[in-house]
Amino acid sequence: MTAPLAVPPSVRRHRAVSAAVCALLAACLCAPAPLAARDQPKPDPPATPLQSKRTVDALSVVKLRSTAVADARSNRTLGPQREGTGVVIDTDGLVLTIGYLILEAETVELSTADGTSFPATVVGYDSATGFGLLRSLRPLPIKPIQIGQSSNIATREPVLIVGFDGVAPAVVVSRRRFVGFWEYLLDEAIYTAPATVNWSGAALLDHEGKLLGIGSLSVNDARGPESHLPGNVFVPIDLLKPLLSDLIAQGKSSARPRPWLGVQTLEVQGNVIVTRVSPDSPADEAAMRPGDVIVGVDGQVIKGQADFYTRLWARGEAGVEVPLELLRNGRVQSVTVKSIDRDKYYRSKRTY
Repeated sequence: MTAPLAVPPSVRRHRAVSAAVCALLAACLCAPAPLAARDQPKPDPPATPLQSKRTVDALSVVKLRSTAVADARSNRTLGPQREGTGVVIDTDGLVLTIGYLILEAETVELSTADGTSFPATVVGYDSATGFGLLRSLRPLPIKPIQIGQSSNIATREPVLIVGFDGVAPAVVVSRRRFVGFWEYLLDEAIYTAPATVNWSGAALLDHEGKLLGIGSLSVNDARGPESHLPGNVFVPIDLLKPLLSDLIAQGKSSARPRPWLGVQTLEVQGNVIVTRVSPDSPADEAAMRPGDVIVGVDGQVIKGQADFYTRLWARGEAGVEVPLELLRNGRVQSVTVKSIDRDKYYRSKRTY
């Protein structure tokens, strides 16, 4: 999980999707036509399905507010009160969002554009992808979105980012790996620009209004490590398709849980530096501490965060012991951490 990153104050959301916005986006993406062609009068472009939709309700999104349980372990990093967007994906009130909004949730409330509130309950959460699923406890007056195919979206394609407060045009600027500091990795995330606010759980739509991804983060390197281009990261919707039935049936994936240590790290020139150790986590019990540099896993030198995660997860299922080599105070030390299932670390709503 991560705290929201600052975005430029000039980045604003639009309250409605208009033909003018869509035309402006298209103009930004297309190369200028030759002068002779530009001088010719042009017919009005044909209307698209998105141009006729006027509200965020019509684009299948709702506002989401959650309150974490009083002793939630995630309160320190995410806060007890969380707010973002949910996307309605079926006629029975099933809503997809980014998982950290509903992690350790005590209560969840959805609301439509007119402010009408709908209580909801958490259905499932998947820490590997980051998806969260919930269901409204009353019928939602919103048509569900159509699920698209994120593997088909290419760079430079126009998209719309739909959050609970409005719509923002954007462009896909890269498709590449995303490595999170909280033991999280996506092989091929979707990066968009310009950056937009209220991206947590936002819907990423293609030109047909189909869902391509769910908003996760704001970043400063959307085009690549050296780009310095502010933008947003989306979890591709294709990752949900093999997972959805598991989330509905049992609240989690049926895949074997990955080993989790409970460290947050920073990569600096290939070095993996521990910046935070989660209290009462396996790393905490093994006396790891901020400032440690993780230099090896079971005698194999690691080269960056992605390499660290890959070697960690390759050790086997959650519960496996993980031998680490740490650089501390100028000396390499060996420590063995007994991993756990990340989901068992977090606290769930009490039932009576």
